[in-house]
Amino acid sequence: MSTINQAIDQFIDDKRDDYIKSLSELCAQPSISSSDEGTLKCADLVVNLLEQRGFDVQKVSTPKNPVIVGRAKGKSERTILLYNHYDVQPVEPLDLWTNPPFEPTLREGALYARGAKDDKGEFLGRLAAVDAVREANGGELPCGVTFVVEGDEEVSSPHIASFVQENLDLIQSHGSIWEEGSLNREGRPVLTLGVRGILYVELSVSTMSQDAHSGGASSLPNAAWRLHWALSCLKDKTEHILIDGFYDDVIPPSEIDLQLFEQLPDPESYLREQFEIETFVRSATGKELNKAVFEPTCNIAGISAGHYGPGMKTVIPAAASAKLDFRLVPDQDPEDIFAKLRSHLDKNGFADVDLALKGHMWPAKSSGDDPFVKLTATSAEDVYGKPSVITPLVGGSSPIYAFAKPLGDIPVVTAGVGYWDNRTHAPDEHVRLEDFVKGAKHIARIINGFGNL
Repeated sequence: MSTINQAIDQFIDDKRDDYIKSLSELCAQPSISSSDEGTLKCADLVVNLLEQRGFDVQKVSTPKNPVIVGRAKGKSERTILLYNHYDVQPVEPLDLWTNPPFEPTLREGALYARGAKDDKGEFLGRLAAVDAVREANGGELPCGVTFVVEGDEEVSSPHIASFVQENLDLIQSHGSIWEEGSLNREGRPVLTLGVRGILYVELSVSTMSQDAHSGGASSLPNAAWRLHWALSCLKDKTEHILIDGFYDDVIPPSEIDLQLFEQLPDPESYLREQFEIETFVRSATGKELNKAVFEPTCNIAGISAGHYGPGMKTVIPAAASAKLDFRLVPDQDPEDIFAKLRSHLDKNGFADVDLALKGHMWPAKSSGDDPFVKLTATSAEDVYGKPSVITPLVGGSSPIYAFAKPLGDIPVVTAGVGYWDNRTHAPDEHVRLEDFVKGAKHIARIINGFGNL
């Protein structure tokens, strides 16, 4: 181990309790973006934490919660961008928490609180990394460091794309560490190179002014059936999506992507055990399940119509609605898919079905052979003692797209303080202290080496 890495590790080990105390104070402040409870106070705490470290801090207003930008210069002209968010998910159901969600509690080697992992723990881990790198380098950072900490990630970051476009000069950088780094069940660090995009819509149809007695079903139109037929025209039984032009811009996995997929663990037995599945989509098995993430999806998230409570009610629904999400792969454009969906419904005789856009994000992916990816992987193995699991693309979505392309197609990787069972978004969310320490050491190594890439 190099002398600098030894100094980094010693600093983080010595200061661990101080950082956990700071994390507890940050987690004690509610910051639920869906209701805006406490978000502005939490934003001020983030500002203070950055200013205490000499960052040039700006609080940039948005139509909802402010984005906090903290910048510090380094020896190299290269700058690394660290993305985090200070907002958290709602805490319900409260009765399933062992301790109140905004009363951080240490037990069994972990800190329990809402936000302890997602994403306040990640943020404090990165502050620890910056402090350690500075200390190990005689008070100077080897590269520029820019924090972007938003307050609306848990409500799909509705204003982050416009923030980036309006502040490109403020956040210019050459690579980014995203949130949500974690360890898998084998204790291996998982590095994610890409996320799928999403298009979230609601279909709704009304066939009458009010519900009717089902005795009239031979004459009166049923909104639930009308919606069912509309949904049925979107994909076939083989999971092929029937929207004209839906696959036009799909980029298949590269040779490097396929090589990385082959190195991933076989998820079949774990998925069968967790979800009690007999047959997977397209009858996929083994490592085919990993590659399936490159297939875009059309998913029904929920349907509402008529009577669905206990007991009988003989009724013809006058209105029906369904919420759908499409997970999109590079280089699909959610706005283009939305237009094609509307056109497809009209073409198939469903112009009466209303279509509302509820949310959208673009896909984004870095190349597996980028030097930044190699730096992240090798430094992770140095800390964890195990080779990284490099995932080319994951099924979920996040606003990586808003940064990567506008900033010049910069590479984006994940690294953090999580593990496979942090209970993120659930009751008893927590971060293990050992993971916090190792995550901070990993990010410190990335920052320390970034200036020389």
